Amino acid sequence: MTEEKSLAGWHPVLKDNLTVSTVIDLAFDYRGNVTIVKHDGTIIEGFISNRNSTAPEPYIEYFDKSGEGPSTVPYSQILNIQFTGKDTAAGQSWEAWMKRKETANAKLSKVASETSNT
Repeated sequence: MTEEKSLAGWHPVLKDNLTVSTVIDLAFDYRGNVTIVKHDGTIIEGFISNRNSTAPEPYIEYFDKSGEGPSTVPYSQILNIQFTGKDTAAGQSWEAWMKRKETANAKLSKVASETSNT
């Protein structure tokens, strides 16, 4: 079983091979809060709930850290996104899920066996 890696705590450095668009895609898949840094210096903490890279003006939708939203920010206004919140999906890989399921099934089998013997 491979060790699962998390983006938690990552502050990307954008360059030729790492664009804002790529970071937005990673942030959309991330299951924790992020910090959106806009070109005008505005900082928004929240959860990215949607994005549309094919819209006439591509944008993200987010809920701020207090749960308000969804609000939108065009890609063109985003300077960077930092992965500042806890990754709530860390350790929730397919392998971890299968192990929990096997353990639960074993417990159910044991209980079924014990009750049928009484």
